Amino acid sequence: MAASQALLLLQKQLKDLCKHPVDGFSAGLVDEKNIFEWSVTIIGPPDTLYEGGFFNAIMSFPQNYPNSPPTVRFTSDIWHPNVYPDGRVCISILHPPGDDPSGYELASERWTPVHTVESIMLSIISMLSGPNDESPANVEAAKEWREKRDEFKKKVSRCVRKSQEMM
Repeated sequence: MAASQALLLLQKQLKDLCKHPVDGFSAGLVDEKNIFEWSVTIIGPPDTLYEGGFFNAIMSFPQNYPNSPPTVRFTSDIWHPNVYPDGRVCISILHPPGDDPSGYELASERWTPVHTVESIMLSIISMLSGPNDESPANVEAAKEWREKRDEFKKKVSRCVRKSQEMM
């Protein structure tokens, strides 16, 4: 039952995004036979260090979506405090529902089934606009963001250039 509910919901979200594209990202399936794995491209938000970049990621949905969150992993190089070195995105809405075992996040900040591909992508775009260095996934990037902003900017600029070359 859960997989069929997830299937229908994801098909609807894909259809809606195709009919009504949202500024800032594009999304489609990695393989037409697998609705649970999406390829997304995030356009670096204007007036940010990431402006002009085209960052590719894979969004993988669990069989029990929307009760559990998808995972999002950048396949493009990206330097950001809230992106693990392996590309996985770390934002509250992608954390499992309920109380945070470490007590950092409120349950209301974590995953709820009302989130959609669009709301997730808009949260990631927002993350690019304003990193959260209080709870970093990439400690080195967070430290640079706080203490060596010029070095941080150089690394991000390299990522933006590389993403443009990949297009």
